[in-house]
Amino acid sequence: MHKWRHLLGVSLTALSLAATAGAAHATEGYFMEGASARDQGLAGIDSANPGDSLTIANNPAGLVDVGTQFNGDISLFMPWRGYNASGTLLTAPGNVNSERDLFVLPTLGYSHQIDGEQAWGVGMTGNGGMNTTYPGATFNPNCPPGSLGSGVFCMGRAGVDLNQGLIYVGYARRIGNLEVGIAPVLGIQVFSAYGLGAFNMFGLSSAPGFLTDRSPSYSIGAGVRAGAIYHVNSQLTFSVQGSTPIWSSNFANYQGLFAQGGSFDIPATIGAGVSYRVMPTLAVMADYKHIFYSGTASISNPMTPLIPGSASLGTAAGQGFGWQDVDVFGISFEWNYNERLTLRAGYAYSTQPITAANVMLNLLAPGTVTSHIGAGFSYLVTHNSQIDFSALYAPRVGVSGQEYIPGFGYNPASNINIWLSELQLTLGYTYHWDTPTAVVAKY
Repeated sequence: MHKWRHLLGVSLTALSLAATAGAAHATEGYFMEGASARDQGLAGIDSANPGDSLTIANNPAGLVDVGTQFNGDISLFMPWRGYNASGTLLTAPGNVNSERDLFVLPTLGYSHQIDGEQAWGVGMTGNGGMNTTYPGATFNPNCPPGSLGSGVFCMGRAGVDLNQGLIYVGYARRIGNLEVGIAPVLGIQVFSAYGLGAFNMFGLSSAPGFLTDRSPSYSIGAGVRAGAIYHVNSQLTFSVQGSTPIWSSNFANYQGLFAQGGSFDIPATIGAGVSYRVMPTLAVMADYKHIFYSGTASISNPMTPLIPGSASLGTAAGQGFGWQDVDVFGISFEWNYNERLTLRAGYAYSTQPITAANVMLNLLAPGTVTSHIGAGFSYLVTHNSQIDFSALYAPRVGVSGQEYIPGFGYNPASNINIWLSELQLTLGYTYHWDTPTAVVAKY
């Protein structure tokens, strides 16, 4: 046991560094669709039917249902994103694709059963992020004198890199058929931006030296995730769960870009779910989740107006990405095919956070996907260890709008279509100190 605890501590330290090493888009705006291989195989739809220690990142009440176990996952995340533009006067026209299409995302979790009624756990996950890397050599005939003469916004390579990692420590307790859990959360964020100097040419930033092309800026924050699970009987289960915002320190190096002097809190969420066992080996689950992007000004403030000389970027009411809150609905299935093999599938739909009026700035953060299709399996290799695998696919979705020229408004002759599609493949390993049980029959 001491060996495993030492390994977990070392792994969590390594993961906290690795999770901030590479960013990616995610599927619910910029939130990841499930933490573990099991979650992603269910398209993130499993809040009322926890199955591994990483329930701590969704509904920490589930810690009392999963026994003592360790989970480690590695994901290959492949987002394909870009835009197509015509009739523009500033933005580079044509088809432009972002570079960097592969990211490695690690996740770790550990749960420990104290007794029959209590459990604690720890976990480290990548909450999500956003990345675009548009080539510096992108042809742009619209570039004015004084610019670099190429790139999406005439200043060479352009894009952003946001990484978010969350560390959870949680406790759960069973009281009859009710389970409750709470998990304080530590958030670590890293952000950088480049190629946005054109906005300085228009005098749009309140802190021109802290708008773009600075070294990566770090932010630390904290919040709380909590949840409850109620077992009506051995077949039917309900859940509720949610998280406060992760109140975070500002990105000091980008105080002239993000609203409120570089503020970028991680949004709050709330959700509910149900699980029903159609037969002892087959569970059907449904979930709902709401993500409060409106609670973070840098994300939700509208892109417009951009008035030359206003120095509005970075102020309390400064421009943002104009994202709306997101609602997520989904259904999933988990089938214990035999004593060794469990099969999973799921589908989730999330509403569109990006509106046509804010498309131009969202070239940097095209979180447009809305449908998420998951499938996966677990295979019990030995009495206590299993291999987990999942594939999660989000088909391409685009959002179109007009270019916005500072001082002139929308360009009616223009059209910009931003798009994103994704594929995530996750391989996981689970070790159970308790004998894994396919069906919970305590209620």
